Amino acid sequence: MAASRLPPATLTLKQFVRRQQVLLLYRRILQAIRQVPNDSDRKYLKHWAREEFKRNKSATEEVRPRSWLRPRLKRKT
Repeated sequence: MAASRLPPATLTLKQFVRRQQVLLLYRRILQAIRQVPNDSDRKYLKHWAREEFKRNKSATEEVRPRSWLRPRLKRKT
């Protein structure tokens, strides 16, 4: 069987899509921060966002949507 011609650092489709979603989220956060009127608050929030994204850069576990976190209640019939 022939080896893949892709370099080992190439992203899978799922990784590529996830990366695009993360970048979009980061851009939206920065856009929202730009609307904060107080300059010092804006600087704090921008620094916080950058540090959080850097801190979670190597995260691989996906967080499930909130609906999955709600406890499943059984109805009594």
